Amino acid sequence: MKRLIILGGGESGVGAAVLGKKKGFEVFLSDKGKIKDKYKDVLSKFEIKWEEERHSAELIFNANEVVKSPGIPDAADLIVRLRKKGINVISEIEFAGRYTSAKKICITGSNGKTTTTLLTYHMLKKAGLKVGLAGNVGQSFAMQVAENDFEYYVLELSSFQLDGMFEFKADIAVLLNITPDHLDRYDYKLENYADSKFRVIQNQTEADAFIYCLDDEVTRERIRHKTIKAKQYPFSIKQTVEQGAFIDENKQLIINTNKQNQPIMTIQELALQGKHNIYNSMAAGIAGKLVEIRKETIRESLSDFHNIDHRLELVGNIHGVEFINDSKATNVNSTWYALESMENPVILILGGVDKGNDYSMLNDLVREKVKAIICLGADNKKIIKAFGGMVETILEAKSADEAVAQGYKLGKKGDTVLLSPACASFDLFENYEDRGTQFKQAVRAL
Repeated sequence: MKRLIILGGGESGVGAAVLGKKKGFEVFLSDKGKIKDKYKDVLSKFEIKWEEERHSAELIFNANEVVKSPGIPDAADLIVRLRKKGINVISEIEFAGRYTSAKKICITGSNGKTTTTLLTYHMLKKAGLKVGLAGNVGQSFAMQVAENDFEYYVLELSSFQLDGMFEFKADIAVLLNITPDHLDRYDYKLENYADSKFRVIQNQTEADAFIYCLDDEVTRERIRHKTIKAKQYPFSIKQTVEQGAFIDENKQLIINTNKQNQPIMTIQELALQGKHNIYNSMAAGIAGKLVEIRKETIRESLSDFHNIDHRLELVGNIHGVEFINDSKATNVNSTWYALESMENPVILILGGVDKGNDYSMLNDLVREKVKAIICLGADNKKIIKAFGGMVETILEAKSADEAVAQGYKLGKKGDTVLLSPACASFDLFENYEDRGTQFKQAVRAL
């Protein structure tokens, strides 16, 4: 019996463990941290052995194959040692992909991938297709492959998940954009990170599809150096395209996958507004057309979709001061998109764990739209240095309550207090959801 080791006892790890057990592997799961009770219950139910708060070498190095959590870097000592011994280390997505013949729509990019994934899933559900939602969002892909019989999967894939994928193939690959993010995991080189994102098209054939943003400079540049077998469907708001999506002179969204330009709707009718969301809607719309969803269903889906929590979420309006929760903006580019879509003067709440951020791309928008910055992080020196000469007021806060109180005090009627941190949250909060939830609670307590 082959021995399968799972490193990490979260959603993806436990799903991979269950699938491994069902496929006849001898499974052992190891987590360096504590495993949540809900996951221990699943492991017990399927009689899977596990350990927590340690990685026991004698129980791990006798593996035939290892599935690791995307949160464990490739450079971690344990992973380096496993690979030196010739033991295959893969991601949960790679492992689960072996056991399903469903069509896979795989969505990656530095920004907008969760929104686009949920929008695409919403569209396929509305069309009545048997579809699972997985990857970086929803339930574990491996668990769904173990327990369900879906015909389609919409998968949100991070660069970390893509790094652990080798034989896996997307039927429809979507690359939204490439901007500097997680560079600490890629030797601070954008080209390494970009190559990681382009793994979404690996193993594709002429029968597959590649949807990408023609307006994204890094993507365009990298495509010139790639051999792409899949059929290409670019989308653009700056020019017309022969196959893909664009905006015509009447501000209509045109989606074209078979040489017939089909107007879907005007951009004013899209549920999600702002330039970045037009791109997200285009990508989802092309994917919908490629799986032969009716135009009417695509239009309905793009007009009635409700976005996720913590992504440009209007929390409330207190005495004319608007509060928006964009806690999911964990990189500078996400914050750029948030600021770009703001109409009112902004009091910006920034900060957290800096992943090698370059804040200079925000300079023009900060000068134009931001009247004050509140730093919500354990160490705010870099933000204060970056924007010290640009805005009159920069304050520091050590809790969501303090940041919201300061924002409310600084705000005048017609202002927007925007939590869009451009950083990870682990210094003061459990995760970005916890940060966003505490922000919302503080606003509602005003």
